[in-house]
Amino acid sequence: MLAGVLFALAAGLMWGLIFVGPLLVPDYPGTLQSAGRYVAFGLIALPLAWLDRRRLRQLARQDWIEALKLSLVGNLMYYAFLATAIQRTGAPVATMIIGTLPVVMSVTANLCYGHLEGRLPWRRLMPALLIIALGLVCVNAAELQAQGATLDWPRYLSGLLLAVMAVGCWTWYPLRNARWLRNHPQHKPGSWATAQGLVTLPLAVVFYLLVCGQIHWQQPDFALPFGPQPEVFLLLMLAIGLLCSWLGTLCWNAASQRLPTVIMGPLIVFETLSGLFWTFLWRQSWPPLLTAIGICCLIIGVISAMRIKPQPVVTSLEI
Repeated sequence: MLAGVLFALAAGLMWGLIFVGPLLVPDYPGTLQSAGRYVAFGLIALPLAWLDRRRLRQLARQDWIEALKLSLVGNLMYYAFLATAIQRTGAPVATMIIGTLPVVMSVTANLCYGHLEGRLPWRRLMPALLIIALGLVCVNAAELQAQGATLDWPRYLSGLLLAVMAVGCWTWYPLRNARWLRNHPQHKPGSWATAQGLVTLPLAVVFYLLVCGQIHWQQPDFALPFGPQPEVFLLLMLAIGLLCSWLGTLCWNAASQRLPTVIMGPLIVFETLSGLFWTFLWRQSWPPLLTAIGICCLIIGVISAMRIKPQPVVTSLEI
């Protein structure tokens, strides 16, 4: 249990860096950043796959198809939505919407996997949901006050919608990934992370070419293929690909093999808190009062959810 929590904490610390990445290269479209990140992830996976080729040969065809689905939804689609949302709403708002993941994942795990590992009682879960909703209201109010009359409402609202879509992708990915790992304990977390990197590479390359074509059509002055700051962009993509994609996935996989699926939801809060920490560290400022209240609500709500013990589902048997 302790090892699983520590692995989840390590994954959250690395995943939190993705909330700062789009702010370092604000002129780059979120889709280009997503494609670049996962091209780097795939390239990093190539030498690791050679070293781990014996274990990777043990994966069946169905396992590779599962890795492809996970990579498409949990990697490319999720980060494209998230990076664009961060650029349109600001990192704190996008981070706090992603911060609903602990409860969203817990509810989803309750509905989809409760019959396997026990359910969280809804009567005790609802207060946590309300506290986290209050936190989201506080953070959004703080960002609206900060931007004032300069707020571009269509851009802001589209950013909120993209952040919600990112939540949907990242709810599906870790729960499905956790179930696969718990059903296949013979496979190592690092091997599964490498397998996802391998299947991501061709998808990411095609995605990158399509995005370049779109940018060339919409923004002819944008320098392609690596944008106006190629050195910064390439180094950032390599760093995020290594730390956030491969190493973060490895740590999360290790946690998923050690903890029940319904517990993994609350532990995703480490990503949210790390994202806020790295964002305000990059800004070199303390969070505003309303944002701080929202963060406290998030922490309290998630801790409340984590304290709820799953209850086994009792089924009556006919004799």
